[in-house]
Amino acid sequence: MALQLTVETQHGFNATDAYHRVENVALKSKSVIEFDVLSYKDSGSSAAFDAKSFLCDYNLSGSNPIAQAYEHIKTLPEFAGATDV
Repeated sequence: MALQLTVETQHGFNATDAYHRVENVALKSKSVIEFDVLSYKDSGSSAAFDAKSFLCDYNLSGSNPIAQAYEHIKTLPEFAGATDV
């Protein structure tokens, strides 16, 4: 599971159809998860060009933590318009 979205890098370059993947998911408590979103040029790239950390609410009776992390980031303005890949 990942998201695809064109973004402008911190250096001002456009990364067309960049591949954004949730990684390093950790339960901070019974109700909070912490995770990173790493951004890659494409699905075959091994070196990320960007990494951001996030926290979000975790519902114990909901879907798995990774799915909940993706659900959360899709609500954020910087991932608006992202498609599931």
